[in-house]
Amino acid sequence: MPGTSSEKKENPKDSKSKGQLLAEKLTVTKKNIWEGVDAKADKEIEDFAKGYKEILDKGKTEREFSAASVDLLRSLKFKALEETAASNKGQGKNPFSPGTKIYSHIKGKALVFAVIGKKPVSEGINILGAHIDSPRLDLKPSPLFEDTDFALLDTHYYGGIKKYQWTTIPLAMHGVFIDPNGKEVNVVIGEDEKDPVFTISELLIHMSQDQLQKKGIEVVEGEDLDVLAGSRPYDDEKVKEKVKLRFLSILNEKYGLDERSFSSAEVEFVPAHKARDIGLDRSMIGGYGHDDRSCAYPALRAVMEIAAAKEPPEKTVLCYFSDKEEIGSVGNTGAQSWGFENFITAICGEDKLRECMSNSAMFSTDVAAAVEPTYAGVFDKRNSAYMGRGLVLTKYTGSGGKRGASDANAEFCAKVQSMLTRCKIPWQTGTLGKVDKGGGGTIALHAAKYGMEVIDCGVPVLSMHSPFEVISKIDLFTSYKAYLAFLREM
Repeated sequence: MPGTSSEKKENPKDSKSKGQLLAEKLTVTKKNIWEGVDAKADKEIEDFAKGYKEILDKGKTEREFSAASVDLLRSLKFKALEETAASNKGQGKNPFSPGTKIYSHIKGKALVFAVIGKKPVSEGINILGAHIDSPRLDLKPSPLFEDTDFALLDTHYYGGIKKYQWTTIPLAMHGVFIDPNGKEVNVVIGEDEKDPVFTISELLIHMSQDQLQKKGIEVVEGEDLDVLAGSRPYDDEKVKEKVKLRFLSILNEKYGLDERSFSSAEVEFVPAHKARDIGLDRSMIGGYGHDDRSCAYPALRAVMEIAAAKEPPEKTVLCYFSDKEEIGSVGNTGAQSWGFENFITAICGEDKLRECMSNSAMFSTDVAAAVEPTYAGVFDKRNSAYMGRGLVLTKYTGSGGKRGASDANAEFCAKVQSMLTRCKIPWQTGTLGKVDKGGGGTIALHAAKYGMEVIDCGVPVLSMHSPFEVISKIDLFTSYKAYLAFLREM
C-alpha cells in the first residue's frame, strides 16, 4: 500500500534456506498490515478516519447519508442529471461529454453519481456499489399509546438484529413527517448534547428467572420494542390520556404535527451515540452503521478524487448507493428497482444499455465478517477475514449451498487480485462463517443479472448489525485505495 513499508534490511547471517524461499513463493502469509506503517501513512489514515467519523455521525439514516454525499458532490460541481440535460437542451451539445459530473438522488434516499470518461460509455463502466441503509427500529403507522402513565411508541425492527441489544441504550429519533398542510418536516431529536434521548426499558435481573430460560431470539419479543417517549401528564383533569397528550402538545408546538402525522411519516430510531476511537492505540472505530457506510464513504471519496483530477478518466466511473439492502433490496429505492438502470440508460442511450452493462465491472462494496476471537467456533479460520489485514474479497456470499449469491468467476477474481497486487494494495479473502453456520447477501446478485462482472469487497467488521459495530482504520483506508485503483485500472 502506498505510504507503507515492509522492507527489512537483510543480515547476511540470516540467509534463507531453499525451503524458506520456496515457501515464500508458493504459500500465502496473512499479515497485520499496521506493521511497517510510516508517519506519513499514519497521518493519511487518521485524516481519512476523521472525515469518515464526521459523516457517520451526520448521516445515520439513508436519507441523511445520501444528502450529505450530495453536498460533497455539489462542492465538486456535480450537477443533477436533469440539470445537465436541461442546460444543453436545444444547443446541439452532448450533455454527457468526457469530464461531465452528474448525479441522481432517487426519492431522497438512493443515489447514483458518475464522471463520464473518454471512452464511449457503451464500452463499459467501472462501478462501485454500496448500500446506505442499516438495521434500526422503525415506527409503525399508528405508534403512539399510553400505558401505566408512560407515553410509548410502537416499533417494527428493520433488518436483521439481536433484539435484546436495542434495549437500555440511548436512542435518537430521525424522522420525515408531512404536516397537515403537506409540508415536509424533518425531525432529529437526541443527537445534540442538549437534546433528550429515548430508550427501551428492560426487565430487571431480580425478576428475570423465567426470561433468562428463553432462547436468545425470544428474550425480547419484537412487539416489546416500545420506545419510552414521556411520563409527564398534561395538566387538564378532563383529558383521559394525559401523558400521550403532553407528548403530542410538545410535538405540535415545535413542529406543527399531530397524531395523524405519524401515519404517513418515516421515523427511525437509531443509537444516539457518536462514533468513537477504540483502544489505547486508537486503531479502531466504534459506531453505528459501519454496515455499509464504511464501504460507501471510501467509494464516495474515490469517485470524488477522480472528479477532482484535471483530466477525465479513460472509462466512465460510477457509484451507486442503494437503499433497502437489509430487507432484500426491495422497493423503489432498492437495488432491484429501476433507478440504477434508468441512470445508465440516460447516459448511454437505451439502444446501448445492454452492451454497456455487459461490458461493465462492479465492486459490490459491502462489509465482511471479521473473525471474533471469543466466538471463533463459527468461523472457518482459513477462509475468514481478519481485522487489520486489509480489503476483503468475497467471491460468494449466500447461505445453505450458496443460495442468494452471485459467485464471481475465476477470470474476474484473478484479474482483480492481480490489479490489487500490482498496485501494492493489501487484500485478503473471506467467507461468511462456516458452511451451514452463517450466511448473508449483498447487492452483487442484482448487478450480476445484467451480465457485468461483479465481486464483493469491503471492510471487515466486528459485532455486525449491532448498535455499536467496530472496524479498523487501516482497513477503511485500504478499501479507499483499492476502490480508487479499481476505478483507474480496470
